[in-house]
Amino acid sequence: MQDFRSRFIKFVIDNKILCFGNFTLKSGRTSPYFFNSGLFNTGKKVSFLAKSYADAIVASKLDFDVLFGPAYKGIPLVSSTVMALANEHDVDKPFCFNRKEAKDHGEGGLIVGSALEGKALIVDDVITAGTAIREAAEIIAASGAILSGIIVAVDRQEKGEGEISAIQEVENTYQIKVTSIVCLDDIISYLRESGNAELNSHLDDVVAYREKYGV
Repeated sequence: MQDFRSRFIKFVIDNKILCFGNFTLKSGRTSPYFFNSGLFNTGKKVSFLAKSYADAIVASKLDFDVLFGPAYKGIPLVSSTVMALANEHDVDKPFCFNRKEAKDHGEGGLIVGSALEGKALIVDDVITAGTAIREAAEIIAASGAILSGIIVAVDRQEKGEGEISAIQEVENTYQIKVTSIVCLDDIISYLRESGNAELNSHLDDVVAYREKYGV
């Protein structure tokens, strides 16, 4: 596992952003772990998250011209990630995000920031049903840009209604790669190799969940 992935998992466990136990998901499934991205709620936490996104983007060698953050969650993610890319990797890219409603005064329009053109990389927290991504893809296409990829924080590697995950559905629909900072397999590897008895005690439940619902 790459170092930035291990650092990310340690950070989210230490800060109780990733927790283990019994959690009822929106799908109705009972999950042995829960990742709450809303707890990236301080300057230090957001800075760490942005650096992790930047590390994952650079490691993935994704080809893009502009970063796009879907409103609303994607706005702080994309704005902090471009700073981390510039500061940590000397990669200076433009970014933009959308308004939920087009502005009819001042500069007007739906897009804020850089022009949405060329190859666009979406920065978002998670993909659950894929609805938000489809909306973002429509905005990108309407602007004349090309969706070149998506990066999210965590890939649960979990089946949706059918036999594939929401991420796989998005990849198949748009013929692009969805990259994540970490995936469930990374979390399992971390638990297995942690040497921490408390963390290791959750391993069997997480592995069983992966075997039951995983893709």
